Amino acid sequence: MACYGDLSSATPAAFAAHQAACRRCTVCADQGIIAEATPTFSGEWGAKFLLVGQAPGPVERESRRPFSGRAGKELDRWMLRAGFESAEEFRRVTYIAALMRCFPGRNPRGTGDLRPPPAGIANCAHWLDAELRMLRPRVLIPVGQLAIVRFLGHGSLESRVGKKFGERPVMVPLPHPSGQSRWLNDPENRERLTHALALISQLRRRLA
Repeated sequence: MACYGDLSSATPAAFAAHQAACRRCTVCADQGIIAEATPTFSGEWGAKFLLVGQAPGPVERESRRPFSGRAGKELDRWMLRAGFESAEEFRRVTYIAALMRCFPGRNPRGTGDLRPPPAGIANCAHWLDAELRMLRPRVLIPVGQLAIVRFLGHGSLESRVGKKFGERPVMVPLPHPSGQSRWLNDPENRERLTHALALISQLRRRLA
């Protein structure tokens, strides 16, 4: 469960300063964890939804827009299923960030992206903590196992997806929309995703 702590700095001006500082961050590049610093996130002050992924991919490194590659197109389709009128509406009311703000690189085989390393996640943790404290989102959507573990601890996707947790924020975990994931090949897991999207739809209507 998120802990918001001191809210005295939760103002639009302070949030804008936070975003500007995050965009300038080069800590992981300075430490040699990544080759290039390209902090990626999107959203505005007042967002009621906060979606947290694991890290940007190579497309996002260029666009600087979260979930702008193939996984993002699938995520957009999921949000249409969840009742949003368009992907633009979903992104307008949702702050989108990640455990690690910069692209961690490709794996040595060139078949996919590296998992964000623990050091990179640790370096970025304070950005996410500040966003939780300042935004106080009503709904938190952790996407993928790494993000789910960050908020709910260790457990299987099967025991998390399709359920909601907590109250403020209400947490609705989702699997990662990457085409490389085989989790959704199982019909029971696809049903779990359907339940999760229905929960998001209910929360969207409640907050409208």
